[in-house]
Amino acid sequence: MASLNRGNYVFFENSSSNPYLIRRIEELNKTASGNVEAKVVCFYRRRDISQSLIQLADKHAKDLEEEKESPSEPELSEKQKHQLRHRELFLSRQYESLPATHIRGKCSVALLNETESVLSYLDKEDTFFYSLVYDPTQKTLLADKGEIRVGPRFQADVPDMLQEGEADDRDQSKLEVKIWDPECPLTNKQIDQFLVVARAVGTFARALDCSSSVRQPSLHMSAAAASRDITLFHAMDTLHRHGYDLSSALSVLVPQGGPVLCRDEMEEWSSSEANLFEEALEKYGKDFNDIRQDFLPWKSLTSIIEYYYMWKTTDRYVQQKRLKAAEAESKLKQVYIPTYNKPNPNQISVSNGKMATVNGAPGPGAYHTAGGGRACESCFAMQSPQWYSWGPPNMQCRLCVSCWMYWKKYGGLKMPSRTEGTEEKTLRQSSHMVPMRNSGSPKSSMKTKQAFLLQATRLTKLARHMCRDLIRLRRAARRPFVPINCGAIKADLSVSLPRTCTHACTHTHTHTDTHTLPTAPCLLCSPYPPHHVSLPFLPSICLLRFLLLLLYYYIISFFCISPQPCFQ
Repeated sequence: MASLNRGNYVFFENSSSNPYLIRRIEELNKTASGNVEAKVVCFYRRRDISQSLIQLADKHAKDLEEEKESPSEPELSEKQKHQLRHRELFLSRQYESLPATHIRGKCSVALLNETESVLSYLDKEDTFFYSLVYDPTQKTLLADKGEIRVGPRFQADVPDMLQEGEADDRDQSKLEVKIWDPECPLTNKQIDQFLVVARAVGTFARALDCSSSVRQPSLHMSAAAASRDITLFHAMDTLHRHGYDLSSALSVLVPQGGPVLCRDEMEEWSSSEANLFEEALEKYGKDFNDIRQDFLPWKSLTSIIEYYYMWKTTDRYVQQKRLKAAEAESKLKQVYIPTYNKPNPNQISVSNGKMATVNGAPGPGAYHTAGGGRACESCFAMQSPQWYSWGPPNMQCRLCVSCWMYWKKYGGLKMPSRTEGTEEKTLRQSSHMVPMRNSGSPKSSMKTKQAFLLQATRLTKLARHMCRDLIRLRRAARRPFVPINCGAIKADLSVSLPRTCTHACTHTHTHTDTHTLPTAPCLLCSPYPPHHVSLPFLPSICLLRFLLLLLYYYIISFFCISPQPCFQ
């Protein structure tokens, strides 16, 4: 029996033949029927995404490897590279609810640590890593915003210390600007008095502004808004720009046109925009790029971030935090899942129709030899306490107990095999790269295809070369849905040939010569070779034509061996 808490990474089973799903528990809820459901975050394996995204992930991993300043790791063997692919996951922002009874154990998922060797993930049981975020809707991969920024690309270039008397050739416009001098001639009391005046001017400016009067209808609210940091920053900046001269700075606070009004993001945003922001924050968390893209596209990213940190200082944020804490208290914090010990339907039965295991546990001396002389598809073992059918049924592949558990947990075999490559290719081609939840079993992913042959007639072969101006084979091949004018081709061919077959069934032959040969078969429609035509009955002109046509036929037959559509 295992205890599960929120935040745990677990294996979920949605199919007896598919690998486990890897999820992170966000909430544990009790339904009206008394069952426990888990709201989880989805993780995807490499086998769940398209080949183009896998290539993008490999390129990202290669770039990270090249940017490491530490010496390169020892060369990985083919087996280690193969098994390391099974440990890589892709985080998603997708949530789903699954019954807690489908949980099959705990696992560990961590953000890829660039300072740690990748071999450390292979040494730990049920351990996975991720570095990219997968969007199953848009079919995209993005770098995780929470990556550990370690490496030379995140370090500042510290210049050498200037020698005494050496000129500073740096661009001063790109350096920091001094905005306050702590050694100013004013005392703390004088500075505080100036800030009080600035707040009073800000309150008066809000009273004169119509839009501020609507948003801050009371004097108390206007005074509170005037006491925010934006007013104090403006006052201290004004004092610094005027050389800490109080009289000069006071004259700038109230220019000739009226008092200066300074407003921050809390005042600039409307109530509807604030509600949209809270809704987006509930959905995406602190992913400000997604908040801006889906909810507030008219706001700048700087404005959204600034509003967020100001919003956290308001009473509304405190109230929402209390409500969430009270709601979390009412939810389940921990559940106990009993050990799952039901036999798997993929177990292969032995003699007398009985299973080799009882309740999933091998009995004493229950080692069985692989039936039919077939070994384990992964480790090639010949004996195992239990065998499991795996892969397409026509291939009759099987796995031992150890390799079956590896397949269920890691989504692959310990060693690469021909069957696994075929299966993964079939899985990616199905459902347009959508991860299959309740289908996609290796047994149901094989389809049979029926081949056919399209035989071209002799007339088609001749027309293909004698009517090139009308047919334009390349143009027709590039536009397969545009119909070909077969009537025009027949008409052009009837003019070019000495005799034509006007119909496929009625063999009426027209000759330009006065001699007709009713007993001679049509050269183009006859199923027999041309040498079956009786030569003594041909006159001299027809004999010459026949010999030329015979030579042309053999040339065409030699070069035209691929089947082409027949024109009716």
